[in-house]
Amino acid sequence: MINQIIRFSIQNKFVIGIFVVALVGWGVYSLAKLTIDALPDITNNQVQVITVAPTLASQEVEQYVTAPIERAFANLPDRIELRSISKLGLSVVTVVFKDKVDVYLARQMVNERLIEAADHIPAGVGMPEMAPVSTGLGEIFQYVLHAKPGYENKYPDMELRTIQDWIVKRQLLDVPGIAEINTLGGHLKQYEISINTQKLKSIGITISDLFEALEKNNESTGGSYIEKGSNAFFIRGLGMVESLSDIENIVVKKINGVPVLVRNIATVQYGSATRYGAATRNGEGEVVIGIVMMLKGQNSAVVTDLVKKKIEIIQKTLPEGVVIEPYLDRSDLVKRAIGTVTTNLIEGGLIVIFILLLLLGNFRAGLVVASVIPLSLLFALGMMNIFGVSGNLMSLGAIDFGLIVDGAVIIVESIVHRITGLSLIGRPFLTQREMDDEVFQASSKIRTSAAFGEIIILIVYLPILTLVGIEGKMFRPMAETVSFAILGAFILSLTYVPMMAALALSKKTAHRKNISDRIMNFFQRAYNPLIHFALREKIVVLATSIILFIGSLILFSRMGGEFIPTLEEGDLAINTRVLAGSSLTQNIEIVTRLETMLLKKFPEVKEVVTRIGAAEIPTDPMSVEIADLIVILKDKDEWTSASSREELFDKIKSELSHLPGVSMEISQPIQLKFNELMTGVRSDVAIKIFGDDLDLLADKAVEAIRLIENIEGVADLKAEQTTGLPQIIVEYNRKRIAQYGLNIYDVNRVLRTAFAGDVAGVVFEGEKRFDMVVRLDTRLRSDISNIRNLSVPIGDGSQVPLSQLAEINFTSGPMQISRDDGKRRVTLGLNVRNRDVQSVVHEIQDKLDNELSLPPGYYLTYGGQFENLVEANKRLKIAVPIALLLILILLFFTFKSMRYALLIFTAIPLSAIGGIIALWLRGMPFSISAGIGFIALFGVAVLNGIVLISYFIQLQKEGMVDIKQRVLTGTRIRLRPVIMTAAVASLGFLPMALSTSAGAEVQKPLATVVIGGLISATLLTLMVLPILYILFTKKSLHTDPSIEDPQTNSYE
Repeated sequence: MINQIIRFSIQNKFVIGIFVVALVGWGVYSLAKLTIDALPDITNNQVQVITVAPTLASQEVEQYVTAPIERAFANLPDRIELRSISKLGLSVVTVVFKDKVDVYLARQMVNERLIEAADHIPAGVGMPEMAPVSTGLGEIFQYVLHAKPGYENKYPDMELRTIQDWIVKRQLLDVPGIAEINTLGGHLKQYEISINTQKLKSIGITISDLFEALEKNNESTGGSYIEKGSNAFFIRGLGMVESLSDIENIVVKKINGVPVLVRNIATVQYGSATRYGAATRNGEGEVVIGIVMMLKGQNSAVVTDLVKKKIEIIQKTLPEGVVIEPYLDRSDLVKRAIGTVTTNLIEGGLIVIFILLLLLGNFRAGLVVASVIPLSLLFALGMMNIFGVSGNLMSLGAIDFGLIVDGAVIIVESIVHRITGLSLIGRPFLTQREMDDEVFQASSKIRTSAAFGEIIILIVYLPILTLVGIEGKMFRPMAETVSFAILGAFILSLTYVPMMAALALSKKTAHRKNISDRIMNFFQRAYNPLIHFALREKIVVLATSIILFIGSLILFSRMGGEFIPTLEEGDLAINTRVLAGSSLTQNIEIVTRLETMLLKKFPEVKEVVTRIGAAEIPTDPMSVEIADLIVILKDKDEWTSASSREELFDKIKSELSHLPGVSMEISQPIQLKFNELMTGVRSDVAIKIFGDDLDLLADKAVEAIRLIENIEGVADLKAEQTTGLPQIIVEYNRKRIAQYGLNIYDVNRVLRTAFAGDVAGVVFEGEKRFDMVVRLDTRLRSDISNIRNLSVPIGDGSQVPLSQLAEINFTSGPMQISRDDGKRRVTLGLNVRNRDVQSVVHEIQDKLDNELSLPPGYYLTYGGQFENLVEANKRLKIAVPIALLLILILLFFTFKSMRYALLIFTAIPLSAIGGIIALWLRGMPFSISAGIGFIALFGVAVLNGIVLISYFIQLQKEGMVDIKQRVLTGTRIRLRPVIMTAAVASLGFLPMALSTSAGAEVQKPLATVVIGGLISATLLTLMVLPILYILFTKKSLHTDPSIEDPQTNSYE
């Protein structure tokens, strides 16, 4: 079959040429359509349910809202995690499903259970709603809406918020691929009726009277139509209020025949809803920000581009003096990351081509092989588009052209060797027909070797395809892309390469000495004394290898570990927290000072935008005490006060830590969002203490912080604020209420209306709609005495102060109540600096296990990156042995001898030595990136062993009886392919290993392992393997007749 394909390709060059042109067209088209991103989206498969309950405190939110929803979700199929946060006025329940569950099916199941849960939530408390279909990478574009200098008074933040909600947001939602536009900052406009309780009391009007009047005087109706001749006239009764004066002139009640208007008992004005969040910028005060949330699964590059074009159109429709200014654009990070990938691919490709030209010693042959690189990449791009694999750091960044061209090198080198070989002496020039025949003979003879090179690489990548969870989402695209590229190279090596070799290679058979021969002579001179020493001192060489291997294992055990190296995003996110119970106004003042300090002290900072508290859609349920400062940095070559991200972190932390009562942690925008969405915690490591008593949990959290705060590597350590929220408790006296003939509902409505405000209707301004809200005048809701003196109407028309019906006192209550799978918990968050995550957590575990005493029923768990690392290591412990077993099985079936399979298998521990030492020399802990590097390394490492052993077997079959002579001859002839295989595979990764641009952090461990491993594997294979071959062969007195020539590699 393969012979027929090769023959057809050589004989039908034009047809193959057409196919190649089609491949180029397909690849270029796929590249234009390919989903591009910085990283694979590793957010787990989750649905968030948000319930806004503005009248409830944390305990009531947990009891009335969160608990019923959690009970409804308890037995959802394929659910793997259920966590919730209950805080003042807000419940957020997150359900995490297995990855196999389609997100829309998950939302449908959640929606069905929400109907059931809603029956158990008290009426009027709040309506549970699902968050938008977005992910941790969904916030692709963020902008500020502000007034130009000179227009600040014309467009206060309330006006800007109205423009954002009714002009900008509505138009942006038309962009395909947008899930939602989240808004934060400004005052949400309302028509406010500010009542004066003294006037109400003196006139004898109740709040219920006011509501009734407002509701009855704000409606329109239709009166059908009347016919007049040939015309029909439709009747409309227009009674909706349209202005403040319309509301002021509504009659509330007649007292002694005199109408009492709304303006007689209240001030009608523009007001704003109670705020749970705000936004500031560059120390200049409040602004309005918009966060564009992309629909899950969309192409971020395409959607971002559409958003930017739409904003240009929207800007033209805005009032003069109002401007939209982007401050965080994900496409910048994507461009930097893809720029890194492109640079690494180009540089790696050029290095591979250079080595091929240098070591093959034939310029045309080198170009034929080199042309496989872009063609196989285009094939991979086409397959990525078909299978929905996005182009990012992991999928494209791990392609090593040295691995990809191995099959093409084998075939082309075999063809060159045959043309210039002894069999053609006397034929100085070949005709095209003779050339076609020689190319076919050489290609068909070596086809098994060409296939084997690619198959063994494909085999080792198969276990990576079985990874699940976060590491599966991160590394599966890499395995798929490399497999696509190798498959493309395999097809090309059987079709395009023989065709081009027959067409392009020189038909002259004479061989002249060139630089390739001089280079190989140099290597031969260096290698000869080494192999003779190895054969003379077998025990010394083997003992040294064993000691190196054991030493590397000891080194590995002390190396520590992290999940995935942190991607340098180019911007910072500073999460700050002020004292519990601090007001929104105070936090705005504090972050404004922080913004000013950052801009003045650090020339690297270009802009600072701060998000305080919860946004309109509170997917990130922060309290008003918490703020995220998004620090936009200049390009790294413009930095002056720091040379690295870590140094800048430390300097900023040191500068800002002088502010009293402010705690902070420094991270990056996407990293912060990922941590929050995936584990419910913003930090790298989460220590969760579970129990029932919130006060006891808070005490244990403080005790734990005291124990671990001085551990090396622990940074940004803080406990979740669960207690200390200042509250005014109104505790009703039911006997008194009964004496006055009242009920709890009536008293609650008076209290709610007076302070929170109650909606009495809607006011339309064209298409815009605003709530008409009744609440107490601002001056009458500023102190506890205002609550005590609040008048409650009773049945006879008189009124009684609330203090006669209830005990009203200050107290403190829970800030928030966090639960995992229905169990209350408090979380300690910490980031790790200048040390690996694994060793830090192990030290923390030892400390807390020995010194932190917990009551019965209370226990600790560890989450965040450490949890991900543990889970990933469990899966790698399965994936790596499977990869090794597959290699061994393949070697056995190739050589039909377990002895030779095990002999070649020794290349794997030899390669591990170099991989471990390379990580250690570069100060890198073991990470999942490095683990994947080891899997790829093992596949490449055995190729060198196959090159040597297969030739030893061939020489034995040809009658070379002397084992030592067989080894010396085989290593001399096979030195070129061994060096070439190792050189192209390792040096192809060199740009990736040395890169310092965006995203290189994720790729460096993988490249470092492969390069270091191939260096040790090549050096030790050339010395250790011949010794082991001699020892193995001596044990067998005569050749195993079942061993057949596997026709492997022919670089001679």
